[in-house]
Amino acid sequence: MRSLVYVAISFVVMGLAFWAYHQNYQTQAVLKETRALQGDIAALRERLSVLRAEWAYLNRPDRLRDLAELNFDRLRLLPLSPEQFARVAQVAYPIPGAEDLENVTTVRGELEGAYQ
Repeated sequence: MRSLVYVAISFVVMGLAFWAYHQNYQTQAVLKETRALQGDIAALRERLSVLRAEWAYLNRPDRLRDLAELNFDRLRLLPLSPEQFARVAQVAYPIPGAEDLENVTTVRGELEGAYQ
């Protein structure tokens, strides 16, 4: 009877050892994947900061002004004036459920009258 208990205990110990071994390697694999993902995130953040710097460089007002002047014949871009801006209350938002264009043209006509 004792030998049966010893054999059962040894099987339980071997099973637990196998389980611990398996869990150890799964944990190491997950940690390796986490380190790789953190490296990817760091590289992407660095790339994003470079892209933001490039975007800021390309959107310099003096550069855009020069490009607008250079391409005026083709684009016909004019400088912004304060009269071109409006308050949010003056924006014509689509009316939910209204699918006919009469409502939209009525609202636009009212807004155009407010600008003149």
